[in-house]
Amino acid sequence: MEAPGCLDRWAKENDGLVARWRAVIASRNDSVVKQTLQQCHHALSQLLRKIQGLPAAVLSLPLELTVLYNTLIFQINVADGFTNEDAQEIEQALVRVLDARGLVRGEMSIEELWQKILLNTDMQQLAPVVHRLAGLQGALWLAANQLEKLKVLFEALSTTEGHTALSSCEPDRAILMLLSTWALPHDETTSLLLAQTSRDLKAVLYTAAAFLQGLRLMEEGDPTAAAGILQEAAAGLCSRRVLAEICTSIGCCYQRMGKPQMALHYWKQALQVDFQCVSALYQSLVLLRHLGKTDAELEALGLLHKALEGSGQGASSTSLHLLVRVELLVQVPALVSVLSTPNGSEVKYLLARRCLQMGRLKEAVEHYLDLMAVLQEKGWQPQEFLHRLPRVPEVFLEATSALLQQEQYQDSLTVSDEIIRRIIDLIPNRLTILLGSDQGEQGQPVQSPVIESSPPQLASSPTLSHENTESLNCILWASAAYLHQGQALAHLGKHKDAISQFSRCINLLFKVQFIRTGVAGDEIAQEDLCRQEQVLQAMKSLALLGRGCQFLQLEKDKDALRDLHLSLQANQKPHRICCKLYGGWAGSRRQHCIGRNFRVHRRQQLRNRRGELSPCTCFHSRKRVVC
Repeated sequence: MEAPGCLDRWAKENDGLVARWRAVIASRNDSVVKQTLQQCHHALSQLLRKIQGLPAAVLSLPLELTVLYNTLIFQINVADGFTNEDAQEIEQALVRVLDARGLVRGEMSIEELWQKILLNTDMQQLAPVVHRLAGLQGALWLAANQLEKLKVLFEALSTTEGHTALSSCEPDRAILMLLSTWALPHDETTSLLLAQTSRDLKAVLYTAAAFLQGLRLMEEGDPTAAAGILQEAAAGLCSRRVLAEICTSIGCCYQRMGKPQMALHYWKQALQVDFQCVSALYQSLVLLRHLGKTDAELEALGLLHKALEGSGQGASSTSLHLLVRVELLVQVPALVSVLSTPNGSEVKYLLARRCLQMGRLKEAVEHYLDLMAVLQEKGWQPQEFLHRLPRVPEVFLEATSALLQQEQYQDSLTVSDEIIRRIIDLIPNRLTILLGSDQGEQGQPVQSPVIESSPPQLASSPTLSHENTESLNCILWASAAYLHQGQALAHLGKHKDAISQFSRCINLLFKVQFIRTGVAGDEIAQEDLCRQEQVLQAMKSLALLGRGCQFLQLEKDKDALRDLHLSLQANQKPHRICCKLYGGWAGSRRQHCIGRNFRVHRRQQLRNRRGELSPCTCFHSRKRVVC
């Protein structure tokens, strides 16, 4: 056993390190907080090694367990969570307690060690330090989602204090009841200084347990019970960041309960608590889109993009006076799902797409140009997949569509050139695709494209190899770029150049050949391929129609008649337009037919401004539609 003089010196060393940490936190000097945290952790670890270098003794156990407690408190914060080393340190300490008391032990698990110590009547004088260490053990098991072990431990703690677990308590609330009735020994006014008081640790444990329980109930499909427990968590001890996350989770519960206004209320409350809680803003805009409140949705998208751009610039909303915090204990998939938020590029894309949908062309163009600048800076490749974004060529094609509708024809040409430059070398000389049954006959009209609420990922058809799928994508992308260039040049009055680009589009599309084998295949895969065939035919028809109109402008009537006739053959979609143009030409009413084509095009532009999609500016890539 060590002399009392050494114990006093070590106690003063412990108190000095904790006092130093408290002073740094009180000064709010962020520049030295991290450095002091590391230094205190290192010094306490060294002190603990000195104490544990001697045989375990009853007299030194309170000091040893307190220094261990403080060391683990700092260590958990430095490591940003619990590690296997923490569990080993606690287990070693329990073994030393039994050795110091001379209690017989064999090979025992950590749970058995705790039961032996807590149920031993000779441990009353160690109760304060043992309870603190048990609190850390509970935090470790809570972070690992080992709730049954946590429950058994706190039932044993309640037994030592003369309490018994309430058998009538609901299973969902059993752990919360045990934590709330955990009676802490009152010795902290005269004991050694602590890096975090037992009272604060208990409050953190209760908040974290309620938060986890609420998330679990929400995941299991019981949003009503989840909301009730999460509201208890919101009343507990936590940082502003965690409180905002709890409010966001409560909002998700009310959304699932079919109470959108209550959901919006809690998401607004989350933002008021912590303006950096972008997940609440994202959940709000998704709900606003579902409710059809477009203006509010676009406003939320704009705010979300600004918040993501400014994230990391604001002050941290984490309270550092608590080294073991709720955020270190609650790290589960359910919370990750609730807090999932797109990045800045994804939000910028959603902004651009929604503005294009709603006919806000000027805003859409600005957002697309910003997004393209970011993608260009990253050096995109056609084969690249971006998380939760369409393929990059598709984003650029949407931008050309917006530029065309905004009558920025030269910019549209430039963007289309960039697409073609990146893709042209990846296009094969010929591509043959086998189809099964005739379920996708061309006589069936192409389904009207629908813009989805969030950009889905491109998926490959199981009947096509990855290489062939990419080849088909590249042909569609490049063809659409040539088609857009033809439209832009036509508007600029450069009819010969427009004819050249329409011809390039047509030539590319003729590289693809769909062959029907008559053999039944996977229904979903065949349906996808048939849709792609229909889209390819629609693009071919539009390119022929566009080129025919340019021939009319150049008074090449024979060539115009040929292209208009081929356009009608390629696809039944523009049947009325082609028939009227053809009839007008045949009746020597060429000028009238040109004027009618202009009016048809003008009506299509007006539909675009109302949020409808023009078949002239869209193409499919499997189940995607790019506008």
